[in-house]
Amino acid sequence: MMKKIYLIAAIAVLMITSSCYSVRTAGNSGKVPPGQAKKGTGSKSAKPFAPGQQKKN
Repeated sequence: MMKKIYLIAAIAVLMITSSCYSVRTAGNSGKVPPGQAKKGTGSKSAKPFAPGQQKKN
């Protein structure tokens, strides 16, 4: 009886933790292109929004 409860609890924990796993896709999915970010903020230049134009610290 006690082993059955532990087994059910272990399966429940496995199911909960495995459902939280998110799959990351390649590319810039969900990110806004620099030109569109510039338009949204009203800036005159897209340079601050472009990752290739940022200096590495």
